[in-house]
Amino acid sequence: AAAAAAACFSEDDFYCPVCQEVFKTPVRTANCQHVFCRKCFLTAIRESGTHCPLCRGSVTKKERTYPKRALDVENSMKKASGGCRCCEKQVRFSWMRQHYKTCKKYQDEYGVSSIIPNLQISQDSTGNSRSDEMSDNSEMANNQILQGETSRHQTFKCPLCQEANFTRQRLLDHCNSRHLYQIVPVICPICVSLPWADTNQVTRNLVSHLNLRHRFDYGEFVNLQLDEEAQYQNAVQESCHVNF
Repeated sequence: AAAAAAACFSEDDFYCPVCQEVFKTPVRTANCQHVFCRKCFLTAIRESGTHCPLCRGSVTKKERTYPKRALDVENSMKKASGGCRCCEKQVRFSWMRQHYKTCKKYQDEYGVSSIIPNLQISQDSTGNSRSDEMSDNSEMANNQILQGETSRHQTFKCPLCQEANFTRQRLLDHCNSRHLYQIVPVICPICVSLPWADTNQVTRNLVSHLNLRHRFDYGEFVNLQLDEEAQYQNAVQESCHVNF
């Protein structure tokens, strides 16, 4: 029975709303029962005052300094396992953060950061996090490839602030300057402009993704008018003519 219960958990069940990673030393607010990483909670309290970082509920003076450990969550994380979101390896949730530090696929997709972002969580009137903007991001991403039709180079709209008409390099500079610590699930406008793009692929850390995947222009290295199979065949043919 215990094994069956452990199998029911997913990473979303142990997801800190501040750092958007698996809990590290989870703590729970007494009033609203929301759970955070201890460090995330204390950092948020220092910045936002006397309220729960998620729902703005009241937080006692004692727990602002000594929040209560969520031992039930800790125990569940030690017993339950889940798949890495990138390599799908089964890892106990209590070790998931450690795994992500060494998972090459995870680092390629999200980057590795020990910084707690200064993150503003979008909420409705009941204090629940909102995800309804994701559909808007998807629709916006589907239109990104049309952004640059009036000029020689494609331009893109920043999905974090909606400012438009960025070249690839200017979008990188803008996000590194304005959104370095803003971690919000969005669809990368550069990725979606590529012919092999999955227009529903969500990137959880846009700035890290841009710095890892888009520091160069794909068009300088491949013919974007060809599909993936044709590009593969061209690469094979060209490799046969390389002089070593």
